[in-house]
Amino acid sequence: MKPLAQDHVLVCASPDPTRVFCYTPGIERLRSGRLVATTDWGGPGVAELEGAKAELRDCHKFWQGRIYTSDDRGATWRMRGTFPFMHARPFASGDSVYVLGQRGAVAIVRSDDDGVTWGEAADLTDGGRWHQSACNVLRASGNVYLVMERRVEYGVKAWAPAENAPVLMRAREGDDLTRRSSWTFASELPFREAVDESSLSYIAVPFYDVDPVTGANVGGPGRHCAPMGWLETNVVRFTDPGHIWHDPEGHTFHLWMRAHTGGTGYACVAKVIENADGSMSTSLQRAPSGRSVVYVPCPGGQMRFHVLQDDQTGLYWLLSTQATDSMRRPDALPPDRYNLPNNERRRLQLHFSRNMIDWCFAGMVAIGPVERASRHYASMVIDGDDLCVLSRSGDERAKSAHDGNLITFHRVRNFRSLVY
Repeated sequence: MKPLAQDHVLVCASPDPTRVFCYTPGIERLRSGRLVATTDWGGPGVAELEGAKAELRDCHKFWQGRIYTSDDRGATWRMRGTFPFMHARPFASGDSVYVLGQRGAVAIVRSDDDGVTWGEAADLTDGGRWHQSACNVLRASGNVYLVMERRVEYGVKAWAPAENAPVLMRAREGDDLTRRSSWTFASELPFREAVDESSLSYIAVPFYDVDPVTGANVGGPGRHCAPMGWLETNVVRFTDPGHIWHDPEGHTFHLWMRAHTGGTGYACVAKVIENADGSMSTSLQRAPSGRSVVYVPCPGGQMRFHVLQDDQTGLYWLLSTQATDSMRRPDALPPDRYNLPNNERRRLQLHFSRNMIDWCFAGMVAIGPVERASRHYASMVIDGDDLCVLSRSGDERAKSAHDGNLITFHRVRNFRSLVY
């Protein structure tokens, strides 16, 4: 199979692949046609970089966000500035462009000149412990919707998606979104409160038996499985009146999340309802049987994925990571495979769906040449007849499949022609 967009344009590269790592690619297309790309850099070498930086109390490490623009459809890129937070994404609202992420508190910066210059970062919360990735931004009824995740602490002493509570955020387009008063935050639903692991059966979730506080090594050093959880949340709305979860009033939104189970092929789901008073309530979705729905089919749902709906066709598009050998014994993995068997990171795939459940394979976007050369954690935006894809990538110099050294731009041409 020939990949759809194997060739790429280099947006940026780490100055030291062993000490500075490229994370969280986000992309937006402005009305002018300009593309705005964001990334954050982590690793021990970030403290030595020039520009705005943040030191996160969780890890006592520095992170630096970077902003780039392109006026020639992604052929060349120009750096426009830095920002002091991480887990960020760019999006347009009104006549402004924003980048929103977290530095402990949820933080945001604004540009009023199409991304050329940027203001000072403003906090939208009073501290806290937040998480996310550059997942999608949804526009509906004159509002923008996106999700950040607040960590609600339950004493987990490992990587902690079990403590994440996805929080849908809503703001009116055109308002000043650097002001806390412009945003409404939905109620919180932490994974630990939503899901009783002991009640799950028959679907091999969780895949490994691990301690709910510390997790466990399942195949020797470097093969640690954290407790179950959800993270890296996209927001979708079902616009087809025939969809079983369609809300004719347009006040129900669904949260599609990466499912950390130790296995592959599932995403996690929750829903948010807008109430008459403007508040938003988060809960689990129910099937017609009355059973709560947490896990749904999703190719690549074990890793960070990106979802968008094409207004022209109504179809949902899924950009995710393909797993090829998640059933390998952890102790039989080659040394250059990162973490667990399901944590393969170099095959970036594209699917489409009418309903977010039944997915049709559209093609492989790009494949890294070696194991450490990832093509993953990608974001996408529609540009006319094409999909513009920004990937967290690496080459042979990358420290690992997780800690890449490149951000690459890929263009999937005439993506609607892939529908069958």
